[in-house]
Amino acid sequence: MTLWRIRATVDDRPGYLSVLTASLALRGVNILTVQVQPTERGAVDDFLVDAPDALDEAELIAAVERGRGRDCWVARSEARGLADQPTRVLGLANRLVRDPDATGEALRTLLGADSVSWRPASTGVDRGIIGASMLLADPAGGSFALRRAEPAFTPAEYARAQALVELAATVARRAAEQVTLVLPDGAELAVRPACGDDLPGVLELHEECSPRSRQRRYLGGASLPRPTRLRRLLEPSRGLTLLATATAYDGAAESVVAMANLIGEGDEAEVALLVRDDWQRRGLGTALLRRLARHADRAGYAALVLHVQAENTAMLRTLRRLDRPSSAERDGALLTLTVVPATAEREGTFSTPGA
Repeated sequence: MTLWRIRATVDDRPGYLSVLTASLALRGVNILTVQVQPTERGAVDDFLVDAPDALDEAELIAAVERGRGRDCWVARSEARGLADQPTRVLGLANRLVRDPDATGEALRTLLGADSVSWRPASTGVDRGIIGASMLLADPAGGSFALRRAEPAFTPAEYARAQALVELAATVARRAAEQVTLVLPDGAELAVRPACGDDLPGVLELHEECSPRSRQRRYLGGASLPRPTRLRRLLEPSRGLTLLATATAYDGAAESVVAMANLIGEGDEAEVALLVRDDWQRRGLGTALLRRLARHADRAGYAALVLHVQAENTAMLRTLRRLDRPSSAERDGALLTLTVVPATAEREGTFSTPGA
């Protein structure tokens, strides 16, 4: 028996696929896997089959045509083709997470492309399938151009390929956004954007913080926030959450030692920090606040707002080190501080009270 890949188009009507499979079965062909990809011209059926050694390519094409298939393409396959499409895509995605620079090779493997090349951004170029070519938008800029003589690309293949390109761009962007922060005392930490997978580490951070630190962060009490609330903080619909992580001296897994949130609300953004007790008073909060302020500048927020207990002198010192004009409103023991973005400061749209 010999492994073959067969691709053919049939009318997208009830019973037509069964006619095609029956025609193959009459010739002793065993269908191992099948994928159906809808197109405007009909359903493109992609088979991996095990056929008698006596059958050649021409006889397989004839069997497909007798089963009402058209635009038939047949090629020998290998044992690795037995892995189903979702498994192959997940494997390629896992590879891109480790090495986003392998995007071109991943696309070649996914689609069996004859050539894959990257092109710089160009106006007037349509993305999509054009004849034997496929053009994919690269979120980082430019596009990937693929060619395959046969079989013709399908919309489903285009969607899978575009998803892989976007995954690689996301991984590369996250890697570029991660920085190594060196504190005044020489300690080194990694600072990066948060994601939903960081929930266990952030839960541990809260558990290791003192009740007083949690109460200063959330104002309403010292109890542990619910995981649902923390998940919303990790992936805000508008804004950015940064995590600072440290690796133990024995090389153990990294631990989250600080979380900094910038949550967009209208044209303003609310900022809050939580730093583990043993990392406080070391300049970490100041460094995180500065990074959030720069993000707010780029995003165009009109102001940063912080709600701070009046007795929280450590946070007030951190804010002063930011060295930006600010105003304060007091309501009992609570201060609401409004900080000017750098753009507004340059344009003279804000004045510090008493100035």
